[in-house]
Amino acid sequence: MSMNYEDRDTYGMYKSNIGKGPGPDLMGADTLIGNDVCNQHDEDLGDIKEIMLDTRSGKVRYAVLSFGGFLGMGEKLFAVPWSALTLDPANKRFILNVEKDRLKSAPGFDKDNWPNMADLVWAKEIHSYYGTTSEFDDTLA
Repeated sequence: MSMNYEDRDTYGMYKSNIGKGPGPDLMGADTLIGNDVCNQHDEDLGDIKEIMLDTRSGKVRYAVLSFGGFLGMGEKLFAVPWSALTLDPANKRFILNVEKDRLKSAPGFDKDNWPNMADLVWAKEIHSYYGTTSEFDDTLA
């Protein structure tokens, strides 16, 4: 059984303030870890393992997804631009508009060899792959 952001809400921010408090427009980062990611064809693409924040701007830059493997063995990690994800509140998951085979061949990494996500060249490659625009400015190069 997978858990979604409402299940991970230990503070009651989603349950007690329906329509008034945090919700689909503003969410706790810790509650997003482990959420499922599917594509537009309802195929499972993995789950969110980490949220990467730009400490200079305060913006969320990437969601790190895990894909493949079994019980954490052999899984591949992918940094997906946050702007490439869409919240599906009806199903309490995220949608990434990418074919499963395309994700399999996406630039990825393993848990012991993370890329420098602040590198401008790396960021442009990732954003190009997912068809999103990089918000990095040239000062981060």
